[in-house]
Amino acid sequence: MPLDALCLSGVINELNTTLAGARVDKIYQPGRDEVVLTLRTQSAGNVRLLLSANPAHPRLHLTTLPLENPEKPPMFCMLLRKHMSGARLLDIVQTPLERVAALRFEALNELGDRVERRLILEAISHKTNLLLLDGEGRILDCVRRTGGDATAGRLLQPGMFYRLPPSLDKENLLTADHEKLERLLSAAPEEAQADKWLLDTFGGLSPLLCRELAHRAGGSADVRLNMLGPEGRARLLDCLEALQDSIKENRYTPTTVLMDGRPRDFTFLPVEQYESAAQVELWPAFSPMLDAFFEQRERQDRIRQRGQDLIKSVTNARDRTARKIANQEKELAATKDRDRLRQLGDIITSNFYQMSKGMARLRASNFYDPEGGEVEIKLDPLLTPQQNAAKYYKDYNRAKKAEEMLTIQLEKGRHELDYLNSVLENISLAEGERDLAEIRQELTDTGYLRRPGKAKDRGRRVTSKPMEFMSTAGLRISVGKNNSQNDLLTCKLAGKGDIWFHTQKIHGSHVILWTEGGQPDLQSLNEAAVLAAWFSQARDSSKVPVDYTPVRFVKKPGNARPGMVVYTTYETAQVTPDGELAKRLRVK
Repeated sequence: MPLDALCLSGVINELNTTLAGARVDKIYQPGRDEVVLTLRTQSAGNVRLLLSANPAHPRLHLTTLPLENPEKPPMFCMLLRKHMSGARLLDIVQTPLERVAALRFEALNELGDRVERRLILEAISHKTNLLLLDGEGRILDCVRRTGGDATAGRLLQPGMFYRLPPSLDKENLLTADHEKLERLLSAAPEEAQADKWLLDTFGGLSPLLCRELAHRAGGSADVRLNMLGPEGRARLLDCLEALQDSIKENRYTPTTVLMDGRPRDFTFLPVEQYESAAQVELWPAFSPMLDAFFEQRERQDRIRQRGQDLIKSVTNARDRTARKIANQEKELAATKDRDRLRQLGDIITSNFYQMSKGMARLRASNFYDPEGGEVEIKLDPLLTPQQNAAKYYKDYNRAKKAEEMLTIQLEKGRHELDYLNSVLENISLAEGERDLAEIRQELTDTGYLRRPGKAKDRGRRVTSKPMEFMSTAGLRISVGKNNSQNDLLTCKLAGKGDIWFHTQKIHGSHVILWTEGGQPDLQSLNEAAVLAAWFSQARDSSKVPVDYTPVRFVKKPGNARPGMVVYTTYETAQVTPDGELAKRLRVK
C-alpha cells in the first residue's frame, strides 16, 4: 500500500502541528472499520479526523468529505463516546518505522478524575485494527477482536493488555550511518534489483519509494545493483542519506501520481521515475491529498459492498432484457420478407387451373418480377391448391401481426433497458445506506425485487435528499441521486420557470437550477450543465451534450418508469465534466 511508515510519519507530524490541544466534540462511526472525530482546535477551528482501519485503505487524516452515519451508532462508537467525549488530544505517536499510530488523550472518568486514553490505529495491510486502551494499556475494545496469534502471541480482547504487532526483521534507515549503509550495500547480491533490495533490507519503505530511489541512482526503476557501477552506488547512498535528512527534518512534499488523469499512487517526495508516462501533482499538505486520493476509490468500494445485492439483481435483469431484445430483433427481421408470402399466395391462386392435390411444387410465371421470370413454390402435398394458398396468406398475416407486436414489445424493452441502466448509474451515485435503501425501495415498487418479509418493514418508506450545490453567483442547484429523487425534483418541487438539465441521450441525474423567478446568469447555467455532465455516465468524457429547458417543457408520460420524462423546446450546451467544480460548489 502507498501509505508506508515514512509517509505515515509525515501525516502524523502534520496532524500534531494542526491538532495540538484539540478537544473531542463529537464521535461518529460511518462504517464498520472507520471512526470520525470532530475536534475543536485553536488554530483551525472545528475539523474532522478520519481513522480508517479498512484493510484496503488504512489511514488517518483530516477530512472534509460528507460521510453518512448509520441511524443507530455501533457499540464501538458508543464506547468511544463514553470514554472520550470532551477529551483533550495530547499528541499522536508513531511506533518507529511501523504503520502504527497512537492518539493519546486526556479524559475525565466517571468520578471526574483525569485519566489517559489511547486510540491505536494499526494500518498494517490485512491486519488493520482500531483499538481503545485505558491508562494502563488494557484494551477496552477494538474493531476486530482476535482469539490469538500462534506466532505473535497476541490476544486482542477487552481486558487484555495491548501488545504491538510483531515487527519485521529489517534495518532502520533513520538510525543507519554512512558506514553501515556502505556495508549493507557491499553485502547485497550483485544480481538483485536495486528496488527489491531496498524493499527487503529497510523497514518503512513503499515499493513506489524504492523504485524512485533506484531510478534516481541508476536512471531506471528496475536497474540491477551490478549495473550501477561505483558512481551509481555512490548516488544510491546519497539518495538514502538525503531521504534520512528529509525525514529527520520533517521536510515532506505530498505527491500524487496520476495516470490518464486518475490518481494512481502517492508518496511524500516528488516522483521522477514515470517521466512522461504519468502526471505528478504536488500538494501543500497530506490531508487534502489523502482526502482526494481515496474519495472516489473508497466510495465505490463502500457502494460495491453495501449495494452488491442491488447491483447483481439489476445487472441480471438488464442482461435478461438485453437478450430478450436481441431475440425480438431477430424475429422482427424475419418478418420483413412477409410481402413475399402474400405474393406467393397470389401466384398459387392464379394457377389453380393447373394444380391438383398431392403436388409438392409449383413452377409458374412470376408476375411480380419486372423481368417476367419464373418462380418455384413449395407446396404441402396433403393440402388442396386452395388450402396451400390460404396457408401462405395466413403466414403473411401472422408475420404482419408479429411485426406490430414485436415493434411494441421492442419499444417497451428498450425503455426497460434504459431504466435499468439508469438504476445502475444511480447506484454508482449513492453516498450511503439511505440512498441504497431508496433505490431498493424503488426496485421493489417496480417489481424487480420482492417486498420485505417482515410486516414492520413493508410499510416503512425511506427518503433521502438530493445533492445541493450553490453556483458562483449564489443560485441554488439540486442534483438527484436516484430516479425517485429525479421525479421529486422535476415533477413536484421545481417551479415551471426553473431550469432543468440532463445529458442528451446519456443516463444521468436530473439537475434543477432554481431561478427564484428571475433570469439566471450564464455562469450559473454553465455550472449546472457541468454538474449534469459530471453526474452522468459521461463523466470521463469531454464535450458532453447537455440539454436544458424550463421545467414547464418537461413532462412525465403516463405509466412511465421512475425518472423517465420527455421534453421539448430545449437548448443544448457542450460542456466538459469537472469533478473539482462539483466539490467546490457542493454545500450538502
